[in-house]
Amino acid sequence: MDDQLIIRRLDRMHASACAALHATGFLHPWAEAEFESLLLAPEVCGGGLFLPDAMGQSVLIGFVLSRHAADEAEILTIVMAPSHRGRGHSNALLQAHIEAVAHIGATCLFLEVDVDNAPARALYGRHGFEKVGERKGYYRRPDGSRSTALVLRRNFVSAPDSGKSK
Repeated sequence: MDDQLIIRRLDRMHASACAALHATGFLHPWAEAEFESLLLAPEVCGGGLFLPDAMGQSVLIGFVLSRHAADEAEILTIVMAPSHRGRGHSNALLQAHIEAVAHIGATCLFLEVDVDNAPARALYGRHGFEKVGERKGYYRRPDGSRSTALVLRRNFVSAPDSGKSK
C-alpha cells in the first residue's frame, strides 16, 4: 500500500465526497443527504481512505460504513475509486474497519454482496467472511433483471474473560 495513504474516521463534512465516490461503484447510488444522515447517526461508524493530491489536500479514494446494534454490526456500503481498485487498498481499508468494529464491541460483522461480484466476494473471503444466507432478487441489474445477494458473516474472536461473572 502507498505510504501516503491514510485511513481515518468519516464525519458529516465527508458526505458530498462519499456520495460522489459511491456513484462510481453502484447502479443506485445514495444521495449526499443520505450520507450526511448516516454519518451523524451514533450507531454508524465509518472509515475513509485518503490520499494527498498534488496540492497536498486529502482526497477520499475509498470508504466503508457500518451500523452496529448490541453486539452485531453490518457493513452498509464499501467502495473504492475506480482508479485505485486492484491495488490492495480495499484490503487495508476493510482490515482497519474490522478492527474498529470489533473495538466497539461487535462480536460479528454481516454484509450483503451480489453473487456476481467476484472481486468483492474474494475480498470478503480473504477477511474471513462466510456465507450464512441468500436474498434472491435483492439487487436490480441495469437490464431490469434481479440478482441474488449473498449474506456473509465474520465472527470475531472473543476477548479473554475480563473477570465478569458468567
